[in-house]
Amino acid sequence: MGNFQSFMQPALYRILDANLDRAREGLRVIEEWCRFGLEAVDLTEQCKHWRQELGQWHHPELRSARNTPDDPGTELTHPQEALRSSIEQVLQANFARVEEALRVLEEYGKVYRSEMASAVKQMRYEVYTLESRLLSIHRRQRLESARLYLVTSPSDDLFTTVEAALKGGLTLVQYRDKEADDLVRLRNAEKLRQLCREYDALFIVNDRVDLALAVDADGVHLGQDDLPLEWARRMLGQHKIIGRSTHSPEQLESAIVEGADYVGVGPVYETPTKEGRPAAGLDYVRHAAKHCSIPWYAIGGIDIQNIHEVLDAGAERVSVVRAIMRSDQPTYATQFFVAQLDQRRRFQAHSAPDPWEA
Repeated sequence: MGNFQSFMQPALYRILDANLDRAREGLRVIEEWCRFGLEAVDLTEQCKHWRQELGQWHHPELRSARNTPDDPGTELTHPQEALRSSIEQVLQANFARVEEALRVLEEYGKVYRSEMASAVKQMRYEVYTLESRLLSIHRRQRLESARLYLVTSPSDDLFTTVEAALKGGLTLVQYRDKEADDLVRLRNAEKLRQLCREYDALFIVNDRVDLALAVDADGVHLGQDDLPLEWARRMLGQHKIIGRSTHSPEQLESAIVEGADYVGVGPVYETPTKEGRPAAGLDYVRHAAKHCSIPWYAIGGIDIQNIHEVLDAGAERVSVVRAIMRSDQPTYATQFFVAQLDQRRRFQAHSAPDPWEA
């Protein structure tokens, strides 16, 4: 034990010191988003509590073993550390940082003090839970704010068209291709997922839960004849988004009860995308405007000529395919739709009755 004290103890203390710092720094990054981004008091307090708990273990004997000038780790870096294209990536990177540091503290803490190892182990599991919850909240906030939803169709210009739309302000993309083989779909989905990350947009995969999992999509969209929503939720987890197509008030009510995060309402007009399916019409849009309690997107044959009819029927969000995918200027087409939706939202906010005057 004497040899250990003289030779191994400084290294152990430096490991614990470094990882206590890493964990607390990562938690502070997460805490700031909970505080200023989500304005969630309970989550902010939880992160603060963990930082303070770790601080109680950061004894002077550990700090005194620090030797930053001779630490080879200070020279190590990775190109991705300088790149964060979205808040989600910032959160994921710092959750990974915290969880890795807590694992190190748990293992080496067994040598240092067993009670510290036990406390850190429990904290690590709690951090996993917070990660799932926080990413779920973040995705659903972005879904709530997304007014325009692009559903892709097979195209030789798939990536350039989608990127042009993203440049125009698009924040929600669904990859839909029922013709290509699985390998092509996988490659396309991977490229589209990366594009959406670069522009901080949500990326949804049509029908295929396995493909959504393979490319780490933000969620999946299910038709009426696809996998039951409950099964999809089991595979994807609570933090992913699941949408459902609906064509009638009965299907709309069922999707809400099943736990869909959003629904498609349509087809508003007949469209070759859904060949053979009769239009649900504007009456269904009016029904959704009165009865739907979750985000919903009017879809089906909507273009720059008829969007005002759809908005006048009560839609606040729309989903389009050909109006952007076949546009000669997808950026401008996207900007037009975004502008119309924003204008309608501002008008509704301005015309809403003042509760203080009631």
